[in-house]
Amino acid sequence: MCTTCGCGDPSGTRVGVVHQHGDGEVHLHPHPEVGRPGDGATRTVQIEHDILGRNDALAAANRSWLAQRHILALNMMSSPGAGKTTLLERTIREMAHARPVAVIEGDQETDLDAARIRATGVPVVQINTGAGCHLDADMLRRGLEALAPADHSVVFVENVGNLVCPALFDLGEAHRVVIMSVTEGADKPLKYPHMFAAADVLVVNKIDLLPYVDFDVGAFHRDVALVNPTAQVQHVSATRGDGLDAWYAGLRAV
Repeated sequence: MCTTCGCGDPSGTRVGVVHQHGDGEVHLHPHPEVGRPGDGATRTVQIEHDILGRNDALAAANRSWLAQRHILALNMMSSPGAGKTTLLERTIREMAHARPVAVIEGDQETDLDAARIRATGVPVVQINTGAGCHLDADMLRRGLEALAPADHSVVFVENVGNLVCPALFDLGEAHRVVIMSVTEGADKPLKYPHMFAAADVLVVNKIDLLPYVDFDVGAFHRDVALVNPTAQVQHVSATRGDGLDAWYAGLRAV
């Protein structure tokens, strides 16, 4: 298992090496003795720092490229099934007339979400990460090259669905949006604090289901305040439309 992002090594045997997946993503798999005192543990930490440092440098280049073109990039993160794609579909259909929109879709396999976005009529590029559990800055760079978004546009980046790995990797985005649904339970901010601490905007989706699920809204807000007191919290139903006016107003303001 990669010590930097936690993704599984598909070979199950390449332990104690730094290797590169077919998609270009670099991962570290330490020797069994890593973690014991000595040079091995020190080297492991250094390589992790090198991987994240390289990613941060590429993210800074992405951020500069986007800023020069006045392109707003939003990193959309959530667990699987929280409603990212449904929210994106509706947002595109109701806002794309006001500003050009393009989408980069990240998934381990398939282009099912990209097909849904493509049906809205906006440009979309699919990035499949294979065993990788997140997008990184180099993947975004290659996605932007293929997408060629218009100046002054909005680029939504739908990250791979999980609440751990994507929080570690800066892509060069302007803002991070974390989406969760009330069906996941109110305890998620404390169980996955790194993800919720990384959010600029936190969207609580599927509020139309609140009468039917055990979701303590007050406890949720208290826990969010503990890990990220500055996050903007919005409550929406992407299917029914509740709260979307505030979501759109926030998009227009950035």
